[in-house]
Amino acid sequence: MRNRFSITASQYRLVAYVALAALSVIVLTGAAVRLTDSGLGCPDWPKCYGKALPPLSTHALIEFSNRAISGLVGVIAVLAFALAFFRRPFRRDLAWLSLTLPLGVVAQAVLGGFTVREHLAPGFVMAHFALSMIVLIGAVALAWRSAYEPGARPRYEDRGGVWSVRALVPLGALTIFAGTAATAAGPHSGGVSGQRIHRLTFRGADTLTWLVHRHATVAALFGVAVIGVWLLHRRRASERTVEPLTVLGVLLAAQGLVGSVQYELRLPSDMVWVHVGLATATWVVLLWTVAAAGRLVPRKAPVPSPVPQPARSGEPTFAPRSSAGAGAVR
Repeated sequence: MRNRFSITASQYRLVAYVALAALSVIVLTGAAVRLTDSGLGCPDWPKCYGKALPPLSTHALIEFSNRAISGLVGVIAVLAFALAFFRRPFRRDLAWLSLTLPLGVVAQAVLGGFTVREHLAPGFVMAHFALSMIVLIGAVALAWRSAYEPGARPRYEDRGGVWSVRALVPLGALTIFAGTAATAAGPHSGGVSGQRIHRLTFRGADTLTWLVHRHATVAALFGVAVIGVWLLHRRRASERTVEPLTVLGVLLAAQGLVGSVQYELRLPSDMVWVHVGLATATWVVLLWTVAAAGRLVPRKAPVPSPVPQPARSGEPTFAPRSSAGAGAVR
């Protein structure tokens, strides 16, 4: 079958980009479920009210639609994995990377089931979003590597430039984590009035304000770091990274504006949804920036100094005379 059916490298690259888009869109549909208070629209899993189809209820239809879209995304992820074996020429690295997509979707489905059963407990909701970001790492890596043949991109010796970009990843991840914590303490619990929903309340009534301020502080540090790295690469004329760093900076500026406005307006659901969408785009662009920075040339191993070999039996040994000995002998 592999001999009869095959796809070209450019065709598989399109498959990888479709998978990346699908895994990004599912984050937005999941956020829509929460922001419309439909997180428990189907109180059981995988069925809805014990049936295969949901009742004619707005919240149930929204929650079930997200599950259906997740199933479609799962099919796309499986296809990305299966088609990797029909790509010509076959590449083992793409096959392994594509495997992370269906595994991630399955893990998301299982975690989503536990999230519903635990009545949208903050830890499960935050882990659900974090897992989406982790799956996107594999999707971005697959899309990027499928665009280049092995050895097509050179390795780089600018260790400071490459590591400055890589250092942005933990800061970006911390910013997203702080944002999910703020959402877990905010007014959008994901459930309708009367449903038992757990919230983050470790600082009482001030929990949301405290988390929002910490999220804003970390996001500001992230923005300053991005500007600093952009100036560094602009000075070094690193054209391969200046473009994604510029896009990243613009997205962070938009995030700051949307975040400030939504806080002043007391977190309207539609603006929070935009904020989540921008966060997802920011994470994808950050991963793109890391990929564009490239890989480093391996450090050269130090050349070992020659070790003097002991003289063989019967061979004379010669040792350099010291200056004192040289002066004493006439």
